[in-house]
Amino acid sequence: MARPRDPAERCSCRNTDCVERPLRRLFEGLASGVAACPWPFVLVPLLLSGGLGAGFLFLPQRQANDIEEQFTPTGGPAKAERDFVRRHFPPNDSERFSAPRLPTEGAYAALIAVATNGTSVLDPAPWAEVLQLNATVHDAEYERLCARTADGCADPNPLLSPGWGDAAPPEPESLSFPVNGSIFLGAALGGVETDGGRVRRVRALKLMYYLREDGPEAQDSRQWLESFVQNIPSKLAELRLGSIQVTYFTSLSRQQEFEGNAKSVIPLFSVTYFLTITFAVVSCLR
Repeated sequence: MARPRDPAERCSCRNTDCVERPLRRLFEGLASGVAACPWPFVLVPLLLSGGLGAGFLFLPQRQANDIEEQFTPTGGPAKAERDFVRRHFPPNDSERFSAPRLPTEGAYAALIAVATNGTSVLDPAPWAEVLQLNATVHDAEYERLCARTADGCADPNPLLSPGWGDAAPPEPESLSFPVNGSIFLGAALGGVETDGGRVRRVRALKLMYYLREDGPEAQDSRQWLESFVQNIPSKLAELRLGSIQVTYFTSLSRQQEFEGNAKSVIPLFSVTYFLTITFAVVSCLR
């Protein structure tokens, strides 16, 4: 027959030991069991941690570092509309490439050449270095992977198209801005000074090199862009450009910066967790 509960064991405003006492008994029994048979309590957590930790082997295949996946809603209306455009206006990077038809920004490398000392990029000296820069990018691998039109690789800039991209730069007075004939120059020229709609001086020139991403060459195009980012600084140093300053950007740059920031922050998180756990352990030892 169970003995009646001692009034001292009942919970009340003056007695809160009714919760601590059964917990103390429970942990005393657990400690006795661990002391009597410690090996299961040592091996089972190790095996369980090792088995669960093996899942980190699949982390590279399951990591989600894509900017679009991270910062846009899953199944958002914009993605559905983009898929609609892709189905009804499919791009053809291998034969009839057109940048305005791209449903995304495409796969590209961009170079911006800025004339130094307040000169115009269409002056003979800066223009000659622009042509050298363009020839450096046009290697054999780029020719294989470039987005193509009926005339060959898509022109990186309207002023470098056949008939304009000769050794001599186009005369600024012969160009109207932002539209020259049927060609829009607003996205290709920067720092433009005009006089009555005619170009007087151009400080910057933008070169866009598009690559194919609609076929088996898509992965090769990505590798070319990664190689471009790694090699372009040394190539610019070899050219020893004095009349222009060059900056570069690719369609992978934002993604690479995003991944680089994550890698730089992870060590700081590790230090933070270590300090937090150490503080908790020391506090419990008191």
